[in-house]
Amino acid sequence: MMKVLIRGLILSAAMALASPSGHAADVYPSRAIKMVVPFASGGPADAIARTLADKLGGILKQPVIVDNRPGAGGVTGMKTVAKSPADGYTFGIGSAGALAISVSLQPDPTYDPRTDLLALTLAASVPELFVVNPNVPAKTLAEFIALAKAKPGSLTVASSGAGSMPHLAAELLQQYAGIQLVHVPYRGAAPAVTDLLGGQVDAMFMDIAVLLPHVQAGRMRALAIGSPERSAMLPDLPTTAELGFPKVVADNWYGIVAPRNLPQPIADKLHAALVETLALPDVKAKLAQQGAVASSTTPAAFAAFLASEVDKWAEVVKAANIKPE
Repeated sequence: MMKVLIRGLILSAAMALASPSGHAADVYPSRAIKMVVPFASGGPADAIARTLADKLGGILKQPVIVDNRPGAGGVTGMKTVAKSPADGYTFGIGSAGALAISVSLQPDPTYDPRTDLLALTLAASVPELFVVNPNVPAKTLAEFIALAKAKPGSLTVASSGAGSMPHLAAELLQQYAGIQLVHVPYRGAAPAVTDLLGGQVDAMFMDIAVLLPHVQAGRMRALAIGSPERSAMLPDLPTTAELGFPKVVADNWYGIVAPRNLPQPIADKLHAALVETLALPDVKAKLAQQGAVASSTTPAAFAAFLASEVDKWAEVVKAANIKPE
């Protein structure tokens, strides 16, 4: 009788030790969830986050609150996620800059998104459009490259800041096209666009949603799109790959990450809810209005993609000797 009682106590203790994560997943979420955005409110990352938060909250049956934590090119917000309790109540949405470029541009020995964060899924991608001022005598990308080769260092290319995706996209084009442009960094997209419209600078890469109205109005000339596929917003515009530069790919993507040690049952539940959210027709439509293409991946696929992006942009940063502002 005593042996049976002891075995029963041991079994009960083992079940108690084994059950917390499973039980946590059963009741998760039981309160509000925080989505950290590593940039200020009103920007592209914030807009995408708020589009997802409302629908995701409905699926999880708990409010999802957007928490803006700007600083250090997105590193501040992503470190906030990395250092948060791994309980599913804090996760983040990071951009290519915050998750891939920052590792090389703003190296921090205490933070590496590949090892300090759990990759959950890619969320959206925003194609980068390459445009010129109409006064530039180039109707195609080939003509622009020929013009740049004929007069090295005479053409200017604007960006939203040193180390930004538009800057690195331009560096990528220079690297593979064998041309030399003069980089003119601005503090944000708006002043860069203003000067391109005014003819103070010649060309730029920038998010398609930012440039599309000016292209459609004839105030800018689009020469290529830096995404793997053509955009439904400009279906007749060829990709850089189609034009002979398959490695000049510069999507400004956004992905969902969580604290590294998030219990697997909770990670699975959060991932499933995110995939369901990204598949909703109204979410796809709303993101499309922002120039973003909604997409989802497995955690393993996103982790592999993130690692490849870190390596890709590290080479560009090193080759161009780019320093943070």
